Amino acid sequence: MDIGVIGVGAMGKNHARIYSELKSVSSLYIFDLNTAAATELGRRYDATVCAGLDEMLRRVDAVSVCVPTRFHASVASDVLGHGVAMLLEKPICSTAEQSRELLAEIPEDLTVGVGHIERFNPIVGEIQKIMRDPLYVEFKRHNPASGRITDASVVEDLMIHDIDIMRNVLFDGDYALSSVGTTDVCSALFTFDGTPVYLSASRKSSKKIRSVYIEQEDMTIEGDFMTQEVYVHRKPEQYASEDERYVQENIIEKVLVNKVEPLKVELATFLDCAKQHKPFPITPDQAATNLAICEAIIQSF
Repeated sequence: MDIGVIGVGAMGKNHARIYSELKSVSSLYIFDLNTAAATELGRRYDATVCAGLDEMLRRVDAVSVCVPTRFHASVASDVLGHGVAMLLEKPICSTAEQSRELLAEIPEDLTVGVGHIERFNPIVGEIQKIMRDPLYVEFKRHNPASGRITDASVVEDLMIHDIDIMRNVLFDGDYALSSVGTTDVCSALFTFDGTPVYLSASRKSSKKIRSVYIEQEDMTIEGDFMTQEVYVHRKPEQYASEDERYVQENIIEKVLVNKVEPLKVELATFLDCAKQHKPFPITPDQAATNLAICEAIIQSF
């Protein structure tokens, strides 16, 4: 397949790197308004640099759109106009209204997906298998300060990953929502049929955290998105008294997780879907709902 990458920022560079490694990619094309940056990336990955977007879209079978969020709607609309399969980085658009307008433009038979990369983290599937009747769930996604994202709040930038997993993998149905926060720090409490699900996100942390914590009657589940590790803490079966001090014997199990690079799995999945004209696992409808939830969180500050 002939593949294009639109935008050569941090994510665009990663997309180009992985496409250059995938056997299903015959030719790689790159476009960015920053010609010098595009040329440098093209040289690194033996890719053809296009002078314009129309030129690229006439030559490729599928593209990754990795431009800043404020340009998602216009660039995605151009791609759709050429009938090219597309993976659009998250969030799908700047606003929920833009996303609804974009949804109306998508042909039924065209593969269009949105890059919520954590859905391809292997711990998500493992936790989905283990979780039963949770009493409490907590997601933490904290980052040190960075100037990489300038056109989205911490909710659309970071928390949206956990919103996607919460809403499309672990829970469904109606929920109650309350939140508090600022552009860079936010917490949101969702309640699904009596189960509290707490999400926190920060771009002011001194420590990078990507974690999920689940309490059930019979166990506690802890997952780390960065190390791709899952631990299950089961309730102690024995209590002992030694020198008038109580000792609690816990059972801790480490779940066997097949570690992968989530972006590589995501892009390989996208190419397979595009080749077979199948829907991508993260649909534009799901991505638009994720963004609408982000807006509801921000509006309830």
